[in-house]
Amino acid sequence: MTKKLLIAGSALALICSCNSMENPLLKESSAPFGAPEFDKIKNEHYLPAFEAGIAEAKAEIDAIVANQEEPTFENTIEAMEVAGQTLNNVAGIFYNLMEADTNDEMQQIAEQISPMLNEYSMYVSLNPDLFQKVKAVYEKKDELGLAPDQMKLLEDNYKGFVRGGANLSDADKELYSKWSEELSLITLQFSKNVLAATNAYVLNITDSTKLGGLPEFVKTMAAETAAEKGLEGWAFTLDAPSYSPFLKYSTERDLRKQIWTAYNTRAIGGEYDNTEIVKKIVDLRIKIANILGYETYADYALEERMAKNKLTVNEFVKNLLEPSMEFAKKDVADVYAFAKKNGFEDSQLQSWDFSYWSEKYQQAEYSLSAEELKPYFQLESCIDAVFGLATRLYGISFTELDNVPVYHPDVKVYEVNDADGRHLALFYADFFPRASKRGGAWMTEFRGQSIRDGVEYRPFISTVMNFTKPTADAPALITHDELVTFLHEFGHALHGIFAEGRYGSLTGTNVPRDFVELPSQIMENWAFEPDYLNSFAKHYQTGEPIPAELIEKVVAAKNYLAGYAQVRQLHFGYLDMAWHSLTELPAESTVEFEQKVLAPYAIMPAVEGSAFSTSFSHIFSGGYSAGYYSYKWAEVLEADAFSLFKEKGIFNTEVSNSFRKNILSMGGTEDAAVIYRNFRGHDPEPQALMEKLGLTK
Repeated sequence: MTKKLLIAGSALALICSCNSMENPLLKESSAPFGAPEFDKIKNEHYLPAFEAGIAEAKAEIDAIVANQEEPTFENTIEAMEVAGQTLNNVAGIFYNLMEADTNDEMQQIAEQISPMLNEYSMYVSLNPDLFQKVKAVYEKKDELGLAPDQMKLLEDNYKGFVRGGANLSDADKELYSKWSEELSLITLQFSKNVLAATNAYVLNITDSTKLGGLPEFVKTMAAETAAEKGLEGWAFTLDAPSYSPFLKYSTERDLRKQIWTAYNTRAIGGEYDNTEIVKKIVDLRIKIANILGYETYADYALEERMAKNKLTVNEFVKNLLEPSMEFAKKDVADVYAFAKKNGFEDSQLQSWDFSYWSEKYQQAEYSLSAEELKPYFQLESCIDAVFGLATRLYGISFTELDNVPVYHPDVKVYEVNDADGRHLALFYADFFPRASKRGGAWMTEFRGQSIRDGVEYRPFISTVMNFTKPTADAPALITHDELVTFLHEFGHALHGIFAEGRYGSLTGTNVPRDFVELPSQIMENWAFEPDYLNSFAKHYQTGEPIPAELIEKVVAAKNYLAGYAQVRQLHFGYLDMAWHSLTELPAESTVEFEQKVLAPYAIMPAVEGSAFSTSFSHIFSGGYSAGYYSYKWAEVLEADAFSLFKEKGIFNTEVSNSFRKNILSMGGTEDAAVIYRNFRGHDPEPQALMEKLGLTK
């Protein structure tokens, strides 16, 4: 997943705004490349920095409005583009750390500044004098001789004002502002509750006989977790490197049920309840969409994406979901038949059984297990291999730096240089889970690429993950699935690293939500290419290369449970669209509504009282509301795009350079459909994905 913050329509950047020379957020950084001075930033710096940044940004907007000259592209649109840089810098640091290294004080600060930021956003978007200037430039756009990126910037700004309420009456502007502020605060609370509910649960095992089936690396990690928490025995949490292996390997069905239930009832009831918060978020989004002239929030959100409308998305999901159902049901039936043959006695598999038995079935069917593969994927070797792939495809190099401040000791920083030695970016990598970090994996940036006053600012890109930590007995070893995740997020990073352009709001990952996953998902393909795996996968103890038969098993098992996985992913997109296509709140509870929506496409028995919505951060506190379908949408794009690599060679530099030039470096300077056609020469078809996954008859 990629995560980006934009406050006033321009890229995150570091400049000098010296309201307080003692505040590292408000002065020019002395770190190499102007990198954030994380070693100097303290919690008490944030609030004054936001206040100063907002004051400066308002003054810059006021100056644009007060300009008595005729509105032009330069004195209005370009001036708006560079306004608010200090605020964007502060927000970029604060909100990224809110995800990756938060604390109670930061969460309290977030609640304080949320209404301040909303007020500033309304100060810009509902400013009638500013809108009139933008409108005046927009109405003569065809006479201005603008370059394509300038035209796109002008059109985006004009539509942004209209979509942000500029045409509303004064009374409706007041309502829109009020609801936007409420939405900002309540999404923060949603995210806070998910993190707190995740951290609140620990499965503490003190009886070693209850560790049946768990590999040594899982037990070692659990013992270290217990020691960190001051507990006896072994501790398992809801963080992915702990939760997932437990479900996959533990022979203790009752404990699997316990931890599965804890995960799937997070933020349902109790101290961190999100059930009513979900409804409040949905209600506010309906109100905001309605007041802006849209029937549903999905209609509003999709207008600026490749899909354009609900009909296209619903047809897309349906056209993938329905033919995938028979494959998904067969996957579940096959796993159940295997389980029954091997002693499982219940009449059907439950959700807490599926990971365990599907892992056993995979071992039997393909003689492949994650445990067998893991010794060949030492994290340090994988880092070199992922960087090496980028070097082979694009000629870029990565050099680890020890003189750039980091926000946590786990974080590594690399300088990225182009083949000709040109500095491209700083790349921050944050690999391991901790209580201060939310779950999952994502890419973000502390500063995006832009050109201002003739000076180019290169980006500071970050990827954040939750991989298995090293133990006292072994280095960090990652699963093959985690390698796929690494490549995915690194694809997002390349999108940011290769950004080129004048205007920060149009560079890097500033593209439609349903296009942004193409650069990430195409990278996953290399994890299944023998020529690539052979180049680095070696046993961490013996140095022996990964056996050819193991690679053959990885490739053969690539589409194992592909129908099940596809339907599961489409479930999330279907649920997202159900919530955001509502015209009014449902009478049912949040849990009941989810189960009703998903019932027609259920492939596993529903579990009473469980739901995903209350922890579905992507759509309720992230940027994927009415947009979760975009993962599958981008899979269609990447299946079609990677077929060109397969045709020409997976390391073919002609294809990779074309992908860099036509996709990665273009940002959002043109319509996404045009950008894709410029690379591939045609529009993609969903059938490409079905064939890739083997879901065809």
